[in-house]
Amino acid sequence: MQQTGRLYIVSAPSGAGKTSLVTALVKNLPKIKVSVSHTTRTKRPGEVDGVNYYFTSVAEFQQMIEMSKFLEFAEVYGNYYGTSQQWVEDTLAGGTDVILEIDWQGGRQIRRLIKDTVSIFIMPPNKQVLHARLIGREQDSDAIIEQRLSQAHAEMMHYNEYEYAIINDDFTTALQALVSIVNAQRLQTSAQDWLLAKLVNNF
Repeated sequence: MQQTGRLYIVSAPSGAGKTSLVTALVKNLPKIKVSVSHTTRTKRPGEVDGVNYYFTSVAEFQQMIEMSKFLEFAEVYGNYYGTSQQWVEDTLAGGTDVILEIDWQGGRQIRRLIKDTVSIFIMPPNKQVLHARLIGREQDSDAIIEQRLSQAHAEMMHYNEYEYAIINDDFTTALQALVSIVNAQRLQTSAQDWLLAKLVNNF
């Protein structure tokens, strides 16, 4: 017998450093994976289908909605994003933790469906830093950057729907905080129940 994995929601305004932090977290800890979302947005330079996202057409995405393939889905900046329900359920059942990098709307949907979900919100330290990060990515036009900055404030207002918040001012410090949250969850007696019971019985 093994414990099932824990589901994590990590949300942030665009440019706050969510993906970089989650990527580093997965490299630092065993038995934790990031769910690869389906999206209708255009592939960016360097992105790989099936690694960064599953890039699908709008028609394919809508068909998947009709077939109830998504645990959650949302429209963000004119593009659709969705999480595969089957993959998440199979991975958790296998004892591996799963991270969903989704916006607050998707996070709200997930928390309604799955109890014991751990939710984390990543915040930029201020608007100036966020603006600089968005420019530094060299991925968006000036108009899109302004749109993301405008939307960031509205997204950040939902921080209080989350259990944890991390201000990503210094990357190393923010990563340590993220690793600490996951480790603390794994040390809960409920998360170790089978192992602890076995230890006691064999003592």
